Amino acid sequence: MKITGDWITARPTQSVCAMLTGAGHQALFVGGCVRNAVLGAPVGDIDIATDARPERVIELAGAAGLKPVPTGLEHGTITVVSDHIPHEVTTFRKDVQTFGRHAVVAFADDLPADARRRDFTMNALYAQPDGTLIDPLGGLDDLHARRVRFIEDPAQRIREDYLRILRFFRFHAWYGDAGNGLDAEGLAACATNLDGLATLSRERVGGEMLKLLDAPDPAPSVAAMQAAGVLHAVLPGADVRALAPLVHLESETNTAPEPLRRLASLGGRDVADRLRLSKPQARRLALLREMPTGTMLAPELGYRHGTTDGADILLLRAALLETPLAPDMQDDLARGAAARFPVAAADLMPGLSGPALGQRLADLERRWIASGFSLTREDLL
Repeated sequence: MKITGDWITARPTQSVCAMLTGAGHQALFVGGCVRNAVLGAPVGDIDIATDARPERVIELAGAAGLKPVPTGLEHGTITVVSDHIPHEVTTFRKDVQTFGRHAVVAFADDLPADARRRDFTMNALYAQPDGTLIDPLGGLDDLHARRVRFIEDPAQRIREDYLRILRFFRFHAWYGDAGNGLDAEGLAACATNLDGLATLSRERVGGEMLKLLDAPDPAPSVAAMQAAGVLHAVLPGADVRALAPLVHLESETNTAPEPLRRLASLGGRDVADRLRLSKPQARRLALLREMPTGTMLAPELGYRHGTTDGADILLLRAALLETPLAPDMQDDLARGAAARFPVAAADLMPGLSGPALGQRLADLERRWIASGFSLTREDLL
C-alpha cells in the first residue's frame, strides 16, 4: 500500500529525504503525517525518522544547502528547513529508562525498536519517500477500525509519559469510533495510573485538553474520561452532562467547534489556573461561564458582547438548561451588535457629574435597550 498527497511529492520534502538516502541512510515518514494521509485527512507537521545520528543530519543538511536547527538535539531531533518548510528529522530511538516525562533514551539502528517506544499503534506507521507504507506493529488495522490502542503494555507506555492518559482520550475523540467505545485494556490502564497526572505541568495538561475539546464531537470521549476518574483528576468538580447537548446545538446551528465554549460547559473549580490558560482565554472563559446563568436576552447580549460571544452564551444557556434556541437568535444578536446608544455623557452635563452622571447614563441605556433600541436621543433626553 502507498500513501499519496501533495505534501509527500513536494520538492522541499523530497529534498530532505534525498539528503539522507543519498548518503546511505533511511528516511521514513512517521506518525501523524502518515496516519492522516491514510485517513485522507489534512497533513500538518512532517516528521521523518532516520538511522542517521543527529550530528550526521546536521552535516548532511548543511552540505545540501538546507537549514538544520537543533531543536531537540538531546532527543535526536533536528528540524531541517527546506524552502521555508520545517521537517522534524529524528534518529531512531529506544527507551533505556523511563520515569514520567523524563526518559533516558538511546539511539537505535532498526525501525522496530523505534516503533515500540511510541504511544499508539496508529502512530507507529511509517512510509518510504515514495509513499510505500511500513506497518511494524499492526497499526494499519487499528487505524482502519478506528481503534486507539497502546503499543504493547498500556501501563508501561503511560508510565513513560503520563500525558498519554489524556492523549488516549484525545486520539479517541479525533480518530476513534465512538460507537465501539474505548479500548478496554487502555482504559483500565488510564484508570489505575491517575496519580501520575499530578506530575504533569499545567501547560501540557491545558494544551491537551483544548486539543481534545476541539474535536468534532468530544462528548463520548470526555464521558469516558469522567467514568474513569480522569476528568475529576484534571478538573475537580467538572461534569460532562451539558457537553453532548452543546455539541448537538452546535451542529444544528452550523457553529464551528470552539474549545473554550465546550470547556465552559464542563464547569469545575479553578479551571483557568489548572489548565494555565492565557489571560485572554481566562477572561473569555469567565464570561462564558458567568453569563449563561443570567437572563439577558439575545439583542442585549449582541449589544454588550457582540455576535460571537453572544451566540456562545446562548448556546451554553440552552445546553445547560436543556431549552431550545430561539429561531431568530442570530438576527437578534446582529441587531443588538449594530445598535449604538445615542446619548453621550456630554448630553447630561453640566447638570450632572460623577456617580450621578454614570447612574443616569445607565438608567437611560436600560430604557433604550428595553425599547428594542428604538428610543431616539430626543426621546431619552
